[in-house]
Amino acid sequence: MIPAAQVLRSIATLCLLVLPHAVAAAALVPGTPYYFGNFDPVQRPWEPGQDLNIEEVFKNYQYYEIVLDRDGKEITVNHYIQNRKAGSEKYLVLPDRSLRKK
Repeated sequence: MIPAAQVLRSIATLCLLVLPHAVAAAALVPGTPYYFGNFDPVQRPWEPGQDLNIEEVFKNYQYYEIVLDRDGKEITVNHYIQNRKAGSEKYLVLPDRSLRKK
């Protein structure tokens, strides 16, 4: 029989390895704007990274606002420089979580 401490340690290790990836994939709520310091659409699978809070957004020279559509199949990426919109692009979110410019 396996000691309880060993089982708990195995479960904790598994959670530490799996949860960050599950959270990142499901982190964006449709219709809610999220802010990031960078955006790399070529990354496969695409992961949004660590989002910025509102104070971090306004102190950055440039940032990206990302909004997932209601269906979860498309994102809108707005690029800001000195708090002014510099551009906007739409990407389809493919089944393998990569992005394709629309």
